[in-house]
Amino acid sequence: MTPPWRPGPRNLMTDVAGLRVGSAEDAALKSGTTALLLDAPSVAAVEILGGAPGTRETDLLAPDKLVPGVDALVLSGGSAFGLDAASGVQSFLREAGRGFEVAGFRVPIVPAAILFDLANGGAKDWGRHSPYRELGWRAAEAAGPDFSIGSHGAGAGATTALVKGGLGSASAVLASGVTVGALVAVNAVGSPLVGQGPHFRAAPFEIDGEFGGLGLPAPWPADGALPLTKLAPRPLQATTIAIVATDAVLDKAGAKRLAVAAQDGFVQALWPSHTDFDGDLVFGLSTGTSGVALEGAARIELAAAATATMARAIARGVFAATPAAGDRVPAWRAFTAARDAI
Repeated sequence: MTPPWRPGPRNLMTDVAGLRVGSAEDAALKSGTTALLLDAPSVAAVEILGGAPGTRETDLLAPDKLVPGVDALVLSGGSAFGLDAASGVQSFLREAGRGFEVAGFRVPIVPAAILFDLANGGAKDWGRHSPYRELGWRAAEAAGPDFSIGSHGAGAGATTALVKGGLGSASAVLASGVTVGALVAVNAVGSPLVGQGPHFRAAPFEIDGEFGGLGLPAPWPADGALPLTKLAPRPLQATTIAIVATDAVLDKAGAKRLAVAAQDGFVQALWPSHTDFDGDLVFGLSTGTSGVALEGAARIELAAAATATMARAIARGVFAATPAAGDRVPAWRAFTAARDAI
């Protein structure tokens, strides 16, 4: 089957013009931070469907709030401690002279979301202050058009029900020339795999074997509908957090609808999704750099592309994860090799 859209040149979020992404992580901590920096303030919104979110400055993204755009968005590990990462990114941007002007002062607008990776085997005895502000600064400093996916940044310590999670990204170019990109840290209560794997639930959306080319299993396994989850989940022990972006021209309401569509990508790639114990969140972002304002059927295509691109990004993040000492669940590649050896 020919995919309806092709990836951009990098197959990364940064195929959307005007965006840079950087990550920083600590191997001993088994955690990290990812920052998305914008060349110019851009329209943003948020959709939260999980039952246990952790956020900063999301209220101002509502259509009725004053601030018209954001300077950066942050995804971080560390549970509530990870919200400090946004302060590091804000400091980086302040030194660069960025921010919303108020009474002669510039205040960088940096909404953030976090996931719970405290109990993943990493060393979290950091003393009085968490390391996330510094990780945020380093992530912002590293931001550029190219970045690594898998066990990096906010995905460094991420896990799912059966295998490690990770930082994922993907892009798609529509017939109109508009580009959609997704960036996601996959740390779900549920599983990205069909039954016991190794097939990805997002397989129908895969392009050019970007996460193994296995397709869907045939026949469908008996446990394919079983909602496999992390053992005895408790609030804030999971969460998939993401950003979906486009260079199409959208207002805040349109960015909100884009985020809603991208949440459907969670449903296509993770089972179950949006549980009481996930904090599932998507930021929707419009840079408007294409100058194209979509209407009617073209808006439906944009939403469908957002769903598919997010599903692909989730699978790519899990597929690219790598094993490390002290892991409590295997990376997909190790899991698959062990399964095949049985």
